[in-house]
Amino acid sequence: MHFLLLSIACSVAVSVLFKLARQAGIDLRQTILLNYALASALCLGLLRPDLGALLHQPGLPWPLLVALGVLLPAVFIAMASSVREAGIVRSDAAQRLSLIIPLIAAFTLFGEALLLPKLWGIVLGLAALGCLLYKPTSTKQVASTQGWRYLLAVWLGYGLIDLLFKRLALAGAGFASALLLAFLLAGALLLAYLLWRRANWQGRALLLGLPLGLLNFGNILFYIRAHQHFSQSPALVFASMNIGVIAVGTLVGALVFREPLRAVHWLGLGLAMGAVLCLLP
Repeated sequence: MHFLLLSIACSVAVSVLFKLARQAGIDLRQTILLNYALASALCLGLLRPDLGALLHQPGLPWPLLVALGVLLPAVFIAMASSVREAGIVRSDAAQRLSLIIPLIAAFTLFGEALLLPKLWGIVLGLAALGCLLYKPTSTKQVASTQGWRYLLAVWLGYGLIDLLFKRLALAGAGFASALLLAFLLAGALLLAYLLWRRANWQGRALLLGLPLGLLNFGNILFYIRAHQHFSQSPALVFASMNIGVIAVGTLVGALVFREPLRAVHWLGLGLAMGAVLCLLP
């Protein structure tokens, strides 16, 4: 369980960093780029993949790696576009509700039995998400005609990334090599995108990529370790990660950023804890 808690902590810290960066007017695309460079270095230093056999590793899942390399940077760009076109509230909801995709896959593709407690856990979890994501919307905030496309991209993107990392975890001892290739490919594609867009490079944006890379690598590493530890119960990892991030993020928002918590948010926190308990093996 400690792997899940560490992954949740890293994920919430990334959200806090993004919030502070947006307030400072930093180009997060450049921050994300350096994040992949540092994450690749950490992967090399800590996980020590076999570089000699990296490209010739038997059974290396190239389709999965290419998909991850495309989706990892693309979903960040889609999220930024969704926030701009559809608003922060709806974008956050789309991201966290993406857990529906891996939860369905856990019972349809990965062969996990849909027992009554886990069914209750899913129901409570979705109810918790609805409560925790509730925010009063202003009538002045109207999404553009393109907003729904970006929302759909965010929902599908994060859901598919969850699934791909599950498949990566099941790859076994060679996952370090596969993870390194995914980071390198994601960074290369994002660099090509920024050069194509002729980005105005910011030193502070690149510098912020260092803590982001550390947190992002920790989040992914602990998430994969949790999947390996709970290999027979992927729904526990899928749901606990998403619900836990929202629950802890809600508390951080209230205590650190003084965001007001309504009664419905406290209800959501209670439902989230109940959902996690139902999903425990």
